[in-house]
Amino acid sequence: MKNELNTDNRSRLKIIPLGGLEQIGMNITAFEYEDSIVVVDCGLAFPADDMLGIDLVIPDVTYLKDNFEKVKGFVITHGHEDHIGALPYILKDMNVPVYATRLTMGIIENKLTEHELMDSTRRVIVKFGQTINLGKFKVEFIKTNHSIVDAAALAIYSPAGIVVHTGDFKVDYTPVFGDSIDLARFAELGRKGVLALMPDSTNAERPGFSPSERTLSHTFEMIFEEHPKNRIIVATFASNVDRVQQVINTAGKYGRKVVVEGRSMVNIIETAAKLNCLNVPDNTLIDVDMLKSYPDEKTVIITTGSQGESMAALSRMASGMHKKISIGPGDTIVFSSNPIPGNEKAVTKVVNELLQKGAEVITQDAHVSGHACQEELKLIYSLVKPKYVIPAHGEYKHLVAQKKIALNLGIPKENIFILQSGDVIELDEKSARITGKVPAGGILVDGLGVGDVGNVVLRDRQRLAEDGILIVVLALDSNNLTVVSGPDIVSRGFVYVRESESLIDEACAIVDVSVNKCLEKGITDWGRLKGSIRDDLSDFIWDKTNRRPMILPIIMEV
Repeated sequence: MKNELNTDNRSRLKIIPLGGLEQIGMNITAFEYEDSIVVVDCGLAFPADDMLGIDLVIPDVTYLKDNFEKVKGFVITHGHEDHIGALPYILKDMNVPVYATRLTMGIIENKLTEHELMDSTRRVIVKFGQTINLGKFKVEFIKTNHSIVDAAALAIYSPAGIVVHTGDFKVDYTPVFGDSIDLARFAELGRKGVLALMPDSTNAERPGFSPSERTLSHTFEMIFEEHPKNRIIVATFASNVDRVQQVINTAGKYGRKVVVEGRSMVNIIETAAKLNCLNVPDNTLIDVDMLKSYPDEKTVIITTGSQGESMAALSRMASGMHKKISIGPGDTIVFSSNPIPGNEKAVTKVVNELLQKGAEVITQDAHVSGHACQEELKLIYSLVKPKYVIPAHGEYKHLVAQKKIALNLGIPKENIFILQSGDVIELDEKSARITGKVPAGGILVDGLGVGDVGNVVLRDRQRLAEDGILIVVLALDSNNLTVVSGPDIVSRGFVYVRESESLIDEACAIVDVSVNKCLEKGITDWGRLKGSIRDDLSDFIWDKTNRRPMILPIIMEV
């Protein structure tokens, strides 16, 4: 990208978020210095309610493709879908190395195997404290805590200065697995001098500290103690390995066998156990088919579906569609997560279905956040002492809350930049400013199609969903310019034909008049004929019903 505002000759660091702003999800940021680009994370987002039929949303990486020769690799902070989910789709078009910690890489490799990209993708497992060289950049991985093991912050060294990207993090002094966040390293970087901090903004509105993951051990023990005769089902994120570990620990203490249900959770648990990130005692896990061999009070089911996803295991149990697990009055279901914004209705629907089957549902006090609250963020600021702040990871309100924290800590207003996806900020020790914009946004994934569904198709789907479709079929004799058969009208999603015969008959008459009017004027162009049918029938339907179904004329020539 040519930067017309940069009139002097000195090189600056460019930071270009291609996603992860204005929303929760689809995190991806490019760091560019001269002939080198390093990309941090490559996540997906889940579709909004109005994206009918869409499975996933991945970032638009047109800028990276246009500058492919500069891209040195993807550097991944942790293994959540909103940070790694788009990698297989992007790597098909951009074969560059991927750098990540061991569990993060294990989860990525599961995805690459599914997409048949393992052999073609260079993968490098990085240890905490290790620094990798990528063109003009050096990137150091720093130990942090999050709701998944092996999460990392990144110190990105460039000739312009050091940028600290926190990734998703919290300060947990008593993590379930591994060591606490490496605050000493953040302090050392602060003493060296940090050009910019890009902090996780997800919980920037929340005062205080995020509780330790380990505090949930007591919560689970109380639930198990209070429900000694019930089967217990715990729904959580597939990637929340620490949460799974605590449920397994509690189940072992109370002599229960554990079933893991949900393909994504089975895959991640197998990967975590293989990498020694999860401790599963022998004879603890049993297959779902063995449930009937044990009394309910001796079993625990850990499942996906805490967000109300329609095809997840818990949703299928709630709707009675699961082939092997039926919900009844002897079940206690624990939702060990908070609904992601936008998922509240789906979660409520599942809860209601579970309650209707007589189950007890626990939705409170069984979850702690994996993201830093205000006091933890202030701690990182005080250690890192950045010159500039670029809030990351969150909707606009979260970014504004992060800005307020920085202002309260004495960082000048002009040194805090709230960016939009696609903005290009150039910075060095002397100055920082937004200098341009690159293509950014979401690419829609529908089945095996990537990018073949755009706004026009979505608009058609919304219209079909709202008002349905009318298909008008007629046959014309092109020699005599007469209607040979029809018009016939087929309705789908508009009215039930058998109960609206008079409306359909009147509509057919309107079409007949419209066609004959065109033919009498000598109009034989099918485009104009269809346009006339569409206009006249649309006006009639609106007058009669106050609805505007999609109208699709089909003319056959005989």
